[in-house]
Order: sequence, then structure tokens, then C-alpha cells
Amino acid sequence: MSSTLHIITCEYAPQAGGVADYARLVAEGLAAAGEEVHVWCRSPAGGEDAGGVETGARGVTVHRECGGFAPRDLRRLGRRLDAVRGPRRLLVQYVPHGFGYRSMNVALCAWLWARAAARGDCVELMVHEPFLAFGEGRLRQNAAALVHRLMTSMLLRAAGRVWVSTPAWERAWRPYALGRRVPFAWLPVPCTIPVGEDAAGVASARARYAGDAGTRLIGHLGTYGRHVSEYLPRLAPALLCGHGRDAALLLLGRGSERAREELIGRDARLAARVHAAGYLEPRDLSAHLAACDLLLQPYPDGVSSRRTSVMAGLAHGLAVVTTRGRLTEPLWEASGAVALAPADDPGAITSTAARLLDDPVERARLGARARALYLERFDLAHTVAALRRAHDGRDGAARLTPAKVKA
Repeated sequence: MSSTLHIITCEYAPQAGGVADYARLVAEGLAAAGEEVHVWCRSPAGGEDAGGVETGARGVTVHRECGGFAPRDLRRLGRRLDAVRGPRRLLVQYVPHGFGYRSMNVALCAWLWARAAARGDCVELMVHEPFLAFGEGRLRQNAAALVHRLMTSMLLRAAGRVWVSTPAWERAWRPYALGRRVPFAWLPVPCTIPVGEDAAGVASARARYAGDAGTRLIGHLGTYGRHVSEYLPRLAPALLCGHGRDAALLLLGRGSERAREELIGRDARLAARVHAAGYLEPRDLSAHLAACDLLLQPYPDGVSSRRTSVMAGLAHGLAVVTTRGRLTEPLWEASGAVALAPADDPGAITSTAARLLDDPVERARLGARARALYLERFDLAHTVAALRRAHDGRDGAARLTPAKVKA
């Protein structure tokens, strides 16, 4: 008997956010493949009140009835789910900070456990972020980290399957199964920005930010959190002002205007060479990405398959310079599809990017490999196929592993 898929998510389009974009893509992809999909989420404004029900794109039914995921909201959600024919498959987009209560929504975890035990629902978790680390902040953060681990144990009692955006999250979570045999599977995130074919938009962005035909345009896409933003002041001056190179840096994404002001505040020489596009609609963002010669994406913990920003570079066939760190999976080195430098070595990152800026042939080769890697391993079609295989029981408890790298 087939089951209806219910995606429970802390955010959903038109709300902004990586989880919102991911949940929308997965829901629409599954619906387009013939699955019956219901999405349960907050109202678009993110308020505490329950919203309405709507038929979204491609036949997805969206229930904006989760309020703030408080106990009363969960009871209401349970009644709504009971009214939908079973068996029910609940796919929870999990990031602890997304469900309120200062990231400690124990009630949600208990509710999911009860749904599995008392109602017979099949609970699956897509782990975008696992839990806070100990020893990285004040006592309050350590207390939250402890509660997160209690929540993890509860979730693993409820779960019939756990999907992870990177294998590191399986290593982090598995000890909290406490011996229970829960199948884990790796489900890399796809690009959440549709690749467009807007030649006029690309030319316009290129003219605006690169100007002269000889100027090489370096892009960076992100949300400009503290850890990633610390790289930019250490990399930009050497890339933009050294060796007589004619280059410009284009910052993309929410927070890019603030990041530009901070960069210029540290080094006034960058004022004419650093640009910020701010938030852009997907079509415009795709055109701005395609206008870049190189994408610079350093991460303190290393590139991994959970990074939607680097997926955007791969999907658009860009040469990507990124970092190797503790969360980097072996496939990045093996594929040769990105240029890697150690995450703790700004000089190596800069020299790697500078070498590529001066070598158009190598940039083209790297971009072609990037696009091929994306299509082989990370495209949305792989996500949809994996979820449907699990739905049909065709994968058993097998791990989802990417295809072998082609020589």
C-alpha cells in the first residue's frame, strides 16, 4: 500500500531560508514524480497563529497550520494528520534552531515519538544540522547542547530512517541511538537556485560589476555569518590589489551589503573593487552567478555536501575555489571538480584562486567537471529517486552512496 508523504518543516517558501528552499524543491519534485505530498509548516509571516491550506505548485498541498510548534500546535497538527488517510509517512526537515523554544523544542521530539509509537506513523528525519557543540560558548550554550543530545535520543527512538546531508552527521548522531538499529542514509542537498538561460541578464550583470572586458569577476555566495565572513578580509586585498591583477569581487546573498561595508571599513582600497548585489530573485541570482569567472567559497569546517552555496557553483558550471576541512567528504578530492585549499591557510586559498584567475583554460576545465559532478551526484533527481526508493521499500536498509567518480 502506498503512503502519503507529509513533510514537516520549520520554514517553507515564500519564507526565506535554506530549509525553506530545500523543502519546496523536494516537495515539488516528489509531486511531479506522482507522489501525494502534504507540507506542514508555519504561516508565511512566521507567526504563532495557524494559517490556512493551499494547493501549491505542482500539486503540493501546503498546510500553514503549525503555529510556533508549541504543544497546542502539535495537538492540532496531530488531529489534522489523523484526518488524512494512512499509512502516514512523516519526513521532518530537522534543524534544532528552526522549531522555536530557543532551539530546545523537546515537545516536538516527544510528539514525533508518540506519533510513531501510538499512531504507527513512519517517521523519517532529514538532518540538516545535528546539535550545538560543547565548549564553544557560554554556559547557556553548553546547557542547550546537552538538551539537544536528549532531543536526538528521543528522535532516534521515533525514527524509522534518518537521512543526513553529510556523513559527518551520521557519525555525530549514531551513538545516541543507544544500540537501536536505525538506518542512516546520505542525501546530499541539491542546488536551490534554478539554472537559467538569461544571456541578457548575464551580460547586464557582467557589464555592471566587471565593466572592462579584461576584468575577472570573483563571486561569493552566502549568508555572511561570522565564521565565513572572517575569511573575506584576509583574502580580498591580496586577490584584488596584488600583482597588478584586474579583478573585482561580487558578494551575493542576504547580508552582502553589510559585508561589503565591513570590508571597505577595514581596507579603503577595496571600495571600487568590491560590489554587493544583496538579495536577488532566483532568476537574477542565476544570471549573476553565471556572470562570474570564479566562485570563492571558503568554509571553516571545509566544503561538504550540505553546502547549498557550493552546489549553486557546481550546478552553474563555475570554477569553484573552496576549502578542505574536518567535514569534507573524500569525493571532493577524488572528483577534481573543485580547487581545494586547507581551511586554516588563507595564503593557500589566495594563491589557489590567483592561479585560476590567470588560467582561463583551467577555469573552463574545472567548471566542466563541476557541472558533471553535480549532475552525477547532487541533482534533485537523485534526491527524489532516493526518497521514492525508500517509500517503495526497494532500498531496504542500504546506505545511499554516490556514484563512482568517472575518470
